[in-house]
Amino acid sequence: MNDLIRKRKQVRYIKYFDYAASCPLDKEAADAYIKASTEYFGNSRSLHDTGSAAEGLLKNCRMELAGILGVKSEGIYFTSGGTESNFLAIAALLSASEKPGKHIITGIAEHSSIHSILEKLRLEKGYEITKIPFGSDGRIDLKKLSSAIRNDTVLVTMQHGNSEIGTLQPLPEISELCRERQILLHSDCVHSFGKSDLKEVARFADSLSFSAHKFYGPKGVGGVYLKPGMRWCSFLPGVSHEKGFRPGTVNLPGVVGMTVAAQKAYVNLNKHNSHFQMLREVLLKELEPAQEKFVIYDFRGSYQLPSTLGLRLKGVEGQYIMLECNRLGFAISTGSACSTGLQTVSKTMEALGVADKKGKEFIRISFGWNTSAEDAKALGRKLAIMARELVPL
Repeated sequence: MNDLIRKRKQVRYIKYFDYAASCPLDKEAADAYIKASTEYFGNSRSLHDTGSAAEGLLKNCRMELAGILGVKSEGIYFTSGGTESNFLAIAALLSASEKPGKHIITGIAEHSSIHSILEKLRLEKGYEITKIPFGSDGRIDLKKLSSAIRNDTVLVTMQHGNSEIGTLQPLPEISELCRERQILLHSDCVHSFGKSDLKEVARFADSLSFSAHKFYGPKGVGGVYLKPGMRWCSFLPGVSHEKGFRPGTVNLPGVVGMTVAAQKAYVNLNKHNSHFQMLREVLLKELEPAQEKFVIYDFRGSYQLPSTLGLRLKGVEGQYIMLECNRLGFAISTGSACSTGLQTVSKTMEALGVADKKGKEFIRISFGWNTSAEDAKALGRKLAIMARELVPL
């Protein structure tokens, strides 16, 4: 074992229920990563045979990922992950818009990377931002979205899968509203890629983003699908990599590992989702004796990812529940890992109109491919015990 790893404190065994934050690297993806690192180490932009071999492998990965999305490979661009993907996709769409205006519509529950990008545009470029809430079903309120559209609206950016309660947004209907008014549509698909068939989303969105570590690929690599045919401008001048979309040498080993992980995720998509649904039902069954003490965001519809379960224990802060679960050997979350520690109400709770102390009660449980029914049952039992001990009748 490498000395750098050996010198670190050993991580104790813990039952992991935070796959929405990050997944372990799949063994087959890791093997592909190492092989690409050692055998295809050339720069894909180099003109010699070693560079050409790397370029050929990169092209194959682009074609495989395009096949998964049902799109043309020339629309696939590689990045360092979800945040950069969102930033570059939005920048490209704004540069490609043929409609005058500086108004953007987004959802209250969007990932922090989207809100940060839009705030930068507001402060530095003078864009106006309108944020739309969820309805009671955990989906974007289409009537409010429609009424928010103005003559100067140039972009709608709307997540596909919510990372805290797992609801899937109605992208076809959102796209229809955009098409009627010549508005471009970006969708953050970081949480749903690998967990949902995105061919329909890719057909309706002008761009979408994904990140490898959310579906058992390596960290530090992701991608964007940008609809071919649009005339967008490079964010930085003089960029040659990725046809000017992103500066810097492409992380070929990461792309290869991501592609292998994506292939595995989609080959097993139905099997994994059936497994997640079973785990969800097992855990919820254990909560039934104390069910009145919880608020559970379980919509039991075809528009919710079964791998992601959001809930609140009434009157108890989510951070306390998370720390107590950690003490007992269970890793759960209080929401998006990019916002953890901010001590604020999660954007999803805000979108649902759950504010102040109630909003801080939120916790998230997310399942992985190898999560066992026994572990899901054990976590549900511990949460039920906490509810009986911490929440009075």
